[in-house]
Formats: sequence, structure tokens, C-alpha cells
Amino acid sequence: MKRTTTWAALAAASLLVLSACGNGADDTDADTDTNGAAEDVTEDDGDDADDADSAGGAGEDPDTLVLGLVPSQDMDKLVEDADMLGDLLSEELGIEVEAVVTESYNALIIAMETGQADIGMFGPIALVQAADRAGAEIVLQSVRFGSPTYHTQWFTNDPDTYCLDDVVEVEQEDGAIFTFCNGTDSADAGPVGEDALALIDGDTLISMVDANSASGYYYPATQLERVAGLDALGLNTQFAGGHPNSILNVAGGDYPVGVSFDDARDNVVEEDPEIGEKVTVFAWSDEIPNDGVAVAGSLSGDLQQRIADAMMAVISTEDGAFAFDEVYSIEDLVPADLDALDAARQVESNFGE
Repeated sequence: MKRTTTWAALAAASLLVLSACGNGADDTDADTDTNGAAEDVTEDDGDDADDADSAGGAGEDPDTLVLGLVPSQDMDKLVEDADMLGDLLSEELGIEVEAVVTESYNALIIAMETGQADIGMFGPIALVQAADRAGAEIVLQSVRFGSPTYHTQWFTNDPDTYCLDDVVEVEQEDGAIFTFCNGTDSADAGPVGEDALALIDGDTLISMVDANSASGYYYPATQLERVAGLDALGLNTQFAGGHPNSILNVAGGDYPVGVSFDDARDNVVEEDPEIGEKVTVFAWSDEIPNDGVAVAGSLSGDLQQRIADAMMAVISTEDGAFAFDEVYSIEDLVPADLDALDAARQVESNFGE
């Protein structure tokens, strides 16, 4: 059985330090060539092998591919799930796929920049950053609940302040109780609950996720700038390093409000069955393109296409569907919507370098 690796970014040197973890018992402007190549990768008409090869790198393809992920759940559990996904992809591709877990989106982008990762699973902002900084080709996007978009959820341990109507209790399939207010229990899409967001001021301590996360930073910070007039770059923010960690920060009382993807409480309920009552969802952001998959631009166009095809083939199987669900709660994969991702690129560009 392969061993999954965890990577940490060394900021000063912009390098990656690799440390093995045993198997355990969870977002700038793209040029026309980048977009065109990504479209070539996701289209398979059987007659474009030469075009696909010319869109990819000119070097020899590797014997082993490295699949990079970022934390979305308990690290030991993600390591185990990543191994399972890597094994299934290895079998489908006929090439060994080594799964690694990086400490952040930026670490995974650096891994692709430096040739230490061949496939990356990114949030939407990091996805376009991987294309723009590392020359990666965006090939696939995730589908959840039948939709290629999602949103930030804002949650609080102080519903008396941020719930402008009654708190609604919703029983989940596993029997856990999740609490909502301001219409977030019944809405179909964001934004929702923005009147409550206007109560946040410059002194409010906010638990966010990662400086490169779409739902965990870029979109909620942009929303606060629009709704509350707060400088998106001047918020009183602490990055938790993961969506479950952000929820735990607020549940523990360290922060009155926090953000994550919707509904990341599912990834914490096993650890804390009362998490859905300790934190109440009170607002949503605008809709965000789902996370997706990028492949290294140095790979041949043929291999880029094979990787995309293999991932879609794996998720169509019972074991593959289980693996993708366990890793990132992904129910399906579709060719990347580059126009929608360009909208995420515009959000990212507002934050400068």
C-alpha cells in the first residue's frame, strides 16, 4: 500500500518539506492559450490527439503522478481517503498515483509550480491561481447537490445578535440537529442574511479559513466590503487553516462569527455531535463556482486528457463515488466552466498581489 505524504510550505525559501505520514486506521488574468488548452483537455472527439499533445508539455511524461489535496477534514482521515482515491486512479490510469496532502492551497500551488505535483484538487480561487502562476490546465469541476456552484456560510455562537428572526432546528439524516436563521434553512442560492452581516464591524474577530480560499476568504471578505463597507484587506481575521477548524474556533467561543463552505459542520459532527447547535448559520455569500481539478501544463496533452477521463471514470463507479465523497463530498465531475471560473478570477484580482 502506498504511503500518503503531507507537505508544508517554507515561506522564506518557497520550497516544500516532505514528511511521510502513515496510512490512517478535507481558490489574475488567464490568457487565451490557457483557456484554449483547458478546453482541448476536456473535449474528447477521438481525432484531436495531435492537438492535445501540442497543448501539453513537450517533455516525457512521468512514471508516477502526484495528486495533491488540501485539508478539508481531520488530517488522518483525509490521508486515509486520499490513499483510497490514489489507488483507484492508479488502477484506472495504469500509472501509479501517489496522493499527498499539503498544508494549504498556496503550498499545493507551489508544488505545481516546482514540479512536485502533477494533479491538484483546488478551490476555485486557488484553481485559477494554479493556472496563472503554475501554468496548470483546469480540466474538471465538482458537482454537489446537482449544482456546479456553492456558497460561503456565515455562522455564529451568538444567535441573539446575528439572528434577526427565530432560530430553526433541522434534523439531519444522522439525527444531528443543525441550526439556521435569517432564511438560510430554506434558501436555494446566495446571498442570504445580508442585513445581519451589516452588524459586523471592524473590531469583530472573524474566523476565516485560508488566504487562498474562495468560500473561506475571498468571497466573504468581498461581501463584507459591499454590505458593511469594511475594507476587505483590513478585516480582523484569523485563518483557521481548514473549514472544520474554522467551525471549531467559533464553537469554542474564541470567535463570535466564522465562515466555511456550506455545510462544513457535516465534517465536524462525528467529533462533536452537538456542533450544529453550538454554531448557527445566519448568512450566505453570493454563489461561487465549485472547486475543481487542474493538471500540470508540463504533461502531454494526451496524458492530461487521460487523467481527466480517468477521474470521471472512477467517480462513475461505486468505490470511486465513495472515495470522492469521502475526500471532498463530490458527487460528480464535469468539464470545467472556464467562464464561471473567470468570474472567480475577477474576485481574486480585487485583492492585488
